[in-house]
Parts: sequence; C-alpha cells; structure tokens
Amino acid sequence: MSDSLEVSFSWWYWHWHPDLYGGFLLFVGVYLLCIGPLRKWLIEKEDQTVGYWQVASFITGAAVILFALAGPVHELSDNYLFSAHMAQHMLVTLVAPPLLLLGTPGWLLKPIVKVRFVLKIGKFLTSPLIAFFFFLSVFSIWHLPVLYDGALRSHAFHVAEHLLFMMSAVILWWPIMSPLPELPQISSPAKLLYLILVSIAQTGLFAVITFSDRVIYVYYEGLPRLWGLSPLVDQQIGGIVMKLTWLAVFVPGICIVFLLWFNREEQRDSNMVKNSNVDVRSVDKGH
Repeated sequence: MSDSLEVSFSWWYWHWHPDLYGGFLLFVGVYLLCIGPLRKWLIEKEDQTVGYWQVASFITGAAVILFALAGPVHELSDNYLFSAHMAQHMLVTLVAPPLLLLGTPGWLLKPIVKVRFVLKIGKFLTSPLIAFFFFLSVFSIWHLPVLYDGALRSHAFHVAEHLLFMMSAVILWWPIMSPLPELPQISSPAKLLYLILVSIAQTGLFAVITFSDRVIYVYYEGLPRLWGLSPLVDQQIGGIVMKLTWLAVFVPGICIVFLLWFNREEQRDSNMVKNSNVDVRSVDKGH
C-alpha cells in the first residue's frame, strides 16, 4: 500500500486553482505596469528608476509564493505530510516577503502613503514592537491544533491563513527592509537586536512541535503515509524544518546587517580623517 501511494505522488504535479493563478498574474501584472507604462504618473523625479535586479527579485518572490501554494509542496502539505506544510509556511513567510520588499522601489508606494489615514496605520503596524508581536502572534495562533486542522479542512479558511501569514510577514520584514522614508528602517543596532529576537522567538513553538510525544495535528493521522514516515516522526521533522529555515534566514541576515553597519562606520571614519587632513592642509597653506 505504501509503495502505491508513493507512486501516486509526483514532484511534477501542480494544482489548478484559478483564483491563485489569477491573483498571481494580477499581482505581477500590476507591478510591471506600474514600473513600466504607468511609471511617469507615479514618480516625482525623472531619475527615479527600478533596477533589473529589483524586477527579478519581485518576480522571484511572487514565483516562490506560487510554487509554495500550487506546486508539489502544496500537494504534499495538503494530502500527505505535516513537514511539507511547515516548509510551505516557511516559503511564504521567510523567503518570499523579503524578495518582494527588495523588488519594490519606494516611489511605487508613495501615492499610497500620501493618504494620511494609510500612513498613520502604516506607522503603527511597522513599528518594531508591533511588527514583531503581530507576526509571532499570527504565526503561533494559527499553529493551534483547532485552527491548523480547520484550515486544512476548509479551502476558504486555508486561504485566509496564508494571506494573514504573508501580510504579517511583510510587516515583520518592514523595519529591516523598508523602501519608504515615510515608514523608515530602524537603525543598524536596532536591526541587529530585532533580528536576534526574531530568530529565537519561535523556540517555544519549535520545542512543542518537535519534542511532543504525541501527534498534535490529528488531521495528518488519517492521511496516506509517504516514505515510511509515521505521523509523529513527520511532525518532528516539521519542527526541525521550521527551526533550520529560521536559522538559515536570520543568521545570515544578522551577519549582513552587521557587516553593512561596520562598513558604513569604517567609511564614515575614513571620510572624517580625510576631511581633517584637508582642513590641516588648508590651514598650513594659509600660513
């Protein structure tokens, strides 16, 4: 029976959800229109452009979402493995959002934040403490068994879960990667502290999922098994997937923020020394 179930699963299988593919095309299409034909109505200065790397980053982020929600990971997560579902959640919260932010030029969002009410809400949601607790609350609450299993049994509920995950994840990343001066990034020391706290904040959830001696998400107990994984082992792998992905994203992020901060400080000190030398030479010439 296990062998036949393994044969029935294909890594090349993609789900056809018209709403998902339609949303993807609309999302990417609006972005391309705004940075292309509609750009002249959005920019304030002629030198405001978008780089090819930004376009590639944005489209890659959107493609990651499509892959996570329609590709083989989706098939595994809905019909076989909790660990695949966890991988899906990591893709839509820790991988796609920073790519989307990297690909979004600040001028593209300026017309939105010109609305005073939107700017006020944006400042509240993207303040570090609110962004931190909002994402962790959303992520943790949706991993309560009643909500987690409920989302797997209801397509509409599942869509709501993923939308909340992605929205809260963009808010989480905003203080680190904001493209807008109106909703600015926090200072480099604050970024380091923020990333360190985020990197360890899910430890409790990880521990509960990984070290539990019983299956928490009973939905997966009734599903066909793949590759000889029991529901409990699958659950433990899911916890490990969460932890390893968290570390793989945030540890390099901490290192990058530190190196950028260090280089800026070095450059500033170097410029100060150069300026002081110029001043000294000017004084000498005056004498």
